[in-house]
Amino acid sequence: MSDKITGVILAGGLGRRMGGIDKGLQELRGQPMVHWVVERLAPQVDELLINANQNGERYAAFGHRVVPDQIPDFAGPLAGLHAALSAAAHPLVATAPCDSPFLPADLVSRLHAALTAEAADLAVARTFDQAHPVFCLCRRDVLPHLTDFLAAGGRKIDRWYSTLKIVEVAFDDEAEAFENINTRDDLSRFEAPASGQ
Repeated sequence: MSDKITGVILAGGLGRRMGGIDKGLQELRGQPMVHWVVERLAPQVDELLINANQNGERYAAFGHRVVPDQIPDFAGPLAGLHAALSAAAHPLVATAPCDSPFLPADLVSRLHAALTAEAADLAVARTFDQAHPVFCLCRRDVLPHLTDFLAAGGRKIDRWYSTLKIVEVAFDDEAEAFENINTRDDLSRFEAPASGQ
């Protein structure tokens, strides 16, 4: 890929469904969940950032720059994307959440191929009929547009996407890779290594 890409792990949420704890730091198979995401995403990008609003020092220990939201009050994944676009060194930005430790090893290359082919603003992963909006690759130059959307009170990721030229990229062959871990029950379910993970 000729375009350089900044990756960002979105770890800025409140983890409400897990009892208000920092999901990215919960242990899975002996390591914090974010460790597994770093391991999968870092080889796919030229720079990796971690978007986190709490426990910054613990996240920084993974060896990548930590960028907090610039929008106050835990405003959701768009605020994390906004922070990443503001901090990114490269013209394209790929995102993945901290609670999807099995994300595809070819996520970024497939999103990039579609983004380029369609001359889109943003490429987003999809499995069957379900889009996964927090797995995306977008152009850094959408930042002013996103800034205006957030300043106007917009928070819903789907609504913002609807204002852009987007391309959905099918990952039906890797649907299990998009499993996310929202609850303690989910953590228990994924504790035993599955085949291919």
